[in-house]
Amino acid sequence: MRFMAIYKPGFETDAPPTEKEMADMGALIGEMMQKGVLITTDGLQHSKKGARVSVKNGTFTVTDGPFTETKELVAGFAIIEVPSKAGAIEWTKRFLSVVGHGESEIRLMSDAPAAAL
Repeated sequence: MRFMAIYKPGFETDAPPTEKEMADMGALIGEMMQKGVLITTDGLQHSKKGARVSVKNGTFTVTDGPFTETKELVAGFAIIEVPSKAGAIEWTKRFLSVVGHGESEIRLMSDAPAAAL
């Protein structure tokens, strides 16, 4: 089953990760790749470089970043393939242990049968 894990750190920063943070995340990503769990992952740049696009009654609104509600901002994502939601939760706990803060939302992707949870 494929899941998307959406990472929300609860704050934004322009500070790059430390060498230790990069090494720890690299080790986790390497393990996930070796075990065939990780399909893809990436981080996202600061919201000041982005925009929100919405539509209501056929009218589009574009709001340039940065965005003030940082608790809802997505900082990165991963698509993983695991046998169950429990497996996705365990890998997500490991990820959050490495980053040390924030939350991740786990969502089953549309190609997986919902009854398999």
